[in-house]
Amino acid sequence: MTAYFIRRLLLVIPTFIGITIMVFTITRFVPGGPIERIIAETRAMQMGEQGGRSRAQAGQGQPLSDDQIKKLEAYYGFDKPVLQSYGIWLLKVLKGDLGRSTRYQDPVWDMIKERIPISLYFGVLSLVLIYGVCIPLGVAKAVRHNSEFDNITSGVIFTGYAIPGWVAGVIMLVIFASRMDLFPLGGLASDYFTDMTLGEKIRDVAWHTVLPLFSYVIGAFTVMTLLMKNTLMDNLSADYVRTAIAKGLSFKQAIFRHALRNSLIPIATSFGNNISILLMGSFLIEKVFNIDGMGLLGYESILDRDYPVVMGILVISSLLFMVGNILSDVCVAIVDPRVRFK
Repeated sequence: MTAYFIRRLLLVIPTFIGITIMVFTITRFVPGGPIERIIAETRAMQMGEQGGRSRAQAGQGQPLSDDQIKKLEAYYGFDKPVLQSYGIWLLKVLKGDLGRSTRYQDPVWDMIKERIPISLYFGVLSLVLIYGVCIPLGVAKAVRHNSEFDNITSGVIFTGYAIPGWVAGVIMLVIFASRMDLFPLGGLASDYFTDMTLGEKIRDVAWHTVLPLFSYVIGAFTVMTLLMKNTLMDNLSADYVRTAIAKGLSFKQAIFRHALRNSLIPIATSFGNNISILLMGSFLIEKVFNIDGMGLLGYESILDRDYPVVMGILVISSLLFMVGNILSDVCVAIVDPRVRFK
């Protein structure tokens, strides 16, 4: 097993290089980068200063000289071939330097580090809530298949699955925040948060967390619950469960001693992959609730063509995803004793 995981860890290196070099190359050819933005801003400033001229006349010509553009290309690293620029960037990443934002001139790692606790907070709560509710609910639905409880819960979770999380967030904001004034309109804390006591701060954060958290988990309930239910139903109809009941085990004992553990294998397969979700979040939900997390940072950096931030987020998300795949294998080996890695 040790040799297997060593090989998997070694495969992370070429996979990481392949992912990052592909995205890095794309950023070099996509229009609207930092130099184009500076040219557009300079042209806009000149148009503002030349109020007497028409907009069409002011927009003609290049506002920067060739020498200025070459200096900008050298400053942002666009004066070198793609592979050479990628090599320079990769060496900096290996030293822990993700570069500086071309939009705000702040270190990329500092920008990401400020938002990690927020995304981690919602990510951990989402996973705990999803697995803590979906597994027992899936078991209950499998045991009571085709009952009134099964039909009602299926209708509820399918309704939630049909509504995207950010749409549910907008609906909840209109109803519970705007009209009923039960929850805040956004953010993670009130304006007077610093003046609160510790207990008041905890209640305030929890008050701001309810609606965004529900938006995060509303779509995942259906997939995880039905996966648990269908897998458990397949195992309950298997010969080994019927044999266990025939030997004297009660139906409840057959479920929890035999069928449940085998039914957790598909759940364990997807558990490690959810590691990347812990930090990346959802930019649409964060936009709706004005939460300054990793998802919103990635979305804004793409719109602003802030390539160092885009690459920095890609480094973290790709590494988390690959490590998550390895953890998925570990989870499967823990749940299923038949699995042996050779």
